[in-house]
Formats: sequence, C-alpha cells, structure tokens
Amino acid sequence: MTMREKIEEAAARYPDQRSAIMPALLIAQREHGHLPGQVLQEVADILGVERIWVYELATFYTLYHTEPVGMFHLQLCDNVSCMLCGAEDLLKHLETALAIRRGDTTPDGLFTLSSVECLGACEMAPVMQVGDDYHGALDVARIDALLDNLRAMTERGASIEPSARPRGE
Repeated sequence: MTMREKIEEAAARYPDQRSAIMPALLIAQREHGHLPGQVLQEVADILGVERIWVYELATFYTLYHTEPVGMFHLQLCDNVSCMLCGAEDLLKHLETALAIRRGDTTPDGLFTLSSVECLGACEMAPVMQVGDDYHGALDVARIDALLDNLRAMTERGASIEPSARPRGE
C-alpha cells in the first residue's frame, strides 16, 4: 500500500480532513524517516488542507521530526519532576557517553539526543522516551545498560528503520 493510500484510508475515519493531519504525519514519517518540506506539502495535498495547518502540527509536537534523526531517538524529559530527580546530570552523562551534544546525532547515525519539555510520566522520573517506549527511574547504570542494549540490537543485524520503535526493558 502506498503512503497516499495509507493516508487516504486513515483520513476516511474522520469527518473533517483537518482532523486526519496527525495520523497522516505519522504515516508519512514512518515512510520517510522524517518530515521535510516536500513531504509536508504532499500530506497537505493528499488531505486537501492548507500546508500551514500541516506545518503547524509537524513543528509543534516533539513526536514529529522535520529533520533526520538517528535510528534511536533518545528524548530525555527535563521538566520539573525529572529535573529534581537528576535529569540534568543524566543529560550530561548521555552527552559524554555518546560524544554528542543535545540536538545532535552520532556520526554513525545510531542515536539522536534531545531533551523535551514533558513526557507526562512524572511517576517514572527521570524518564526518557526511545522511539515509542518510555524508560523510567533512570540512573547512569540504567542508561548505560539501555545504550548497550540498543547497540546490541543493531550488531545482531536487527532490521530497524529510522522511525522504528525499539522495544525497551
């Protein structure tokens, strides 16, 4: 099934095409790995909506990526609960362990490191999202184990697309 067909199928579930923008963006991102301008335009054209409506959603939510991201997108929450539980130190550790800064991708394309405002999982603080999975009650040892686990997945030859959802612990 083509991306257009998938988006049209998803859009058929909504009374208004504008309501289908978010699922359409997810479909497009899974297809392309990220959402550059021409893909945003294509989504708008398929749905028959204004490009600005598509752009607004794609740039507002951290779920969507307008720039390429690594195979594993590490999104560390830096809101109050996580900050009070050590997220700042964990971010520094991740930057050192991966030899990149927040917002960068490792040279091998495996990891992109981001901090996000809130993941809505304060009970798990500090928490990090990898793909669609949450990893909570993090400390340096758990982060190191998670990174090792993710690297091992690729070394075993697991077929993982850039927009894939690695399964956590």
